[in-house]
Amino acid sequence: MISRNRIVISLLALCVCQLNIENQKVFAQDILKIGAIPDQHPEKLNRLYNLLSNELSKELKVKVRYIPVTSYPAAVTAFRTGSLDLVWFGGLTGVQARIQRPNSMIIAQRDIDRNFKSVFIANKNSKLPIINNVKDLVRLKDRRFTFGSESSTSGRLMPQYFIKKSGLKLSDFKGGRPGFSGSHDATIALVESGAYEAGALNKQVWTNNIKTGKTDTTKVYVIWTSPPYVDYHWLAQGNLDKRFGYGFTNKLKSVFLKFNNSNKDHKKILQIFGAKRFVPANPKSYKSIEDIGREIGKIK
Repeated sequence: MISRNRIVISLLALCVCQLNIENQKVFAQDILKIGAIPDQHPEKLNRLYNLLSNELSKELKVKVRYIPVTSYPAAVTAFRTGSLDLVWFGGLTGVQARIQRPNSMIIAQRDIDRNFKSVFIANKNSKLPIINNVKDLVRLKDRRFTFGSESSTSGRLMPQYFIKKSGLKLSDFKGGRPGFSGSHDATIALVESGAYEAGALNKQVWTNNIKTGKTDTTKVYVIWTSPPYVDYHWLAQGNLDKRFGYGFTNKLKSVFLKFNNSNKDHKKILQIFGAKRFVPANPKSYKSIEDIGREIGKIK
């Protein structure tokens, strides 16, 4: 009897051990799929997110793969369907994604995302004057004007909100409607070329283009800078602990929060992100983005 009990216990222990090994294999073989809204040139995004994927993989001890998407709505859809586990969203797309995936969690934002801004730019030949307050945006009436992506917070949502505050309607632009360039870089290029007389975009992208000499300031200039608002953030699926092991989500968050400029790999990533560090983000701070999104029909 004793011998038989020992055999049973041994078999049970072997089963538990095998189960643990199989669970570890599942976690080890699973891939953390990350993505981002395509707000800039694809080559820059590929460079940034491949660097980030390598760093996250090293820190988290899991395989990490960057999967590019073709549009802002495609990023939201990929998150909703679970095709992406972790996505760098703008304020609006992040809110849209969280509404569609209620258990998702904001992991972090950059230090600059607490007080983000848009810039309105104009082609020199437009002769548009510098604007000192939001009411003077009515001077854009009857001008050829372009936003960035239709779902961009800094290139469409907030600029449209400020335009509305001035009393100007979208139908007041030349041709009865604005254009949509698709990205911040494209907005600069279209205004610089004269295809549009004016446009709105992410201030950070504008500043970076000036620093690197990619923008010809003899052809295009800033006419107005918006008040601050919250914007970009990392959004994670709510099932990561189940897939990768208990505590994985908190570990993921801590990896972002410990990025610093004293580490050469971290420094490269932060520089491309245009930030000094990542900081905690409060989901409640994006309520104003949701309200404005509903107001202009981008959230229903």
